[in-house]
Amino acid sequence: MSSGSAQPQIKTEDDVAGRIIELAKSRPDGIPNKELQESVPGVPLSELTQTINALLKSGTFELFGNKGELFYKFKDPTKKSANKGSDNEEKVVYKIIEEAGNKGIWIRDIRFKSNINNTQLNKVLKSLEAKKIIKAVKSVAASKKKVYMLFDLDPDSSVTGGAWYQDQDFESEFVDVLNQQCHRYLVQRLEDAVKQGGGPLMVRNRSYAASSEVQKFISDLGISKVSLSIADIESILYTVVLDNNAERVAAANGTFLYKAVNKFLAVPGLVKTTCGVCLLAQQCGKTGSINPSSCEYLANWLDEI
Repeated sequence: MSSGSAQPQIKTEDDVAGRIIELAKSRPDGIPNKELQESVPGVPLSELTQTINALLKSGTFELFGNKGELFYKFKDPTKKSANKGSDNEEKVVYKIIEEAGNKGIWIRDIRFKSNINNTQLNKVLKSLEAKKIIKAVKSVAASKKKVYMLFDLDPDSSVTGGAWYQDQDFESEFVDVLNQQCHRYLVQRLEDAVKQGGGPLMVRNRSYAASSEVQKFISDLGISKVSLSIADIESILYTVVLDNNAERVAAANGTFLYKAVNKFLAVPGLVKTTCGVCLLAQQCGKTGSINPSSCEYLANWLDEI
């Protein structure tokens, strides 16, 4: 078909299915997911996904990957195996989990999108886990819930809590040590600037440190078992600022610079809680699944003080 020819008008769900089936038949080696989507312009992605999932579940389509790209292939109904049901349910579930990326997806959402009953879905998930195709990861957002993602993905920090959590436990002592060492570096930077002499403005400018410099200092100390990113160090440096032990200014390149200062005010109590460096703080509120009243980390901190 030439690029100038018009696409057939898509009217119903059957039209959508018919269109992509005919296209898949003309491509015996499989058709890329992107090209399949472009073959039915004007059809909402949610509707197209539902149609594709139905074709996968029925065994009309099979799903496979090639060089990191998702492909669909038409399967002759006369050649379907007797065990096609279970295999195709796995493919449907796999596709749903793949789309969730490294933030994962809860089983409730998988069940809703796949329309597979709870008992069968649990079997499918266990089968995919046993084959090391997917994995279940505990989420700090809800300690009793797990999210599923592809086996070779590293979970997003919003799932694991980042460097400040170990097995869903907030490492308050680790954060305190990092806070102290970051402050120590800034103080040393200030003292070195004073020793070098010069006018007040020169001393002040020499006192500022970039987060990348602090990151290197912490890395050289070897006090962290995990690799800390610049973003991790900046979150710690911000607690030093909130403790009134440092100030932060914006640099010309858009980054921040930090300098030790004399403490004039008492330390805000909130900075000493788990909330001070919690990655989910912005999602926390009076309602919803993430809230102070049900936060076990805040409860544990209150029990300790």
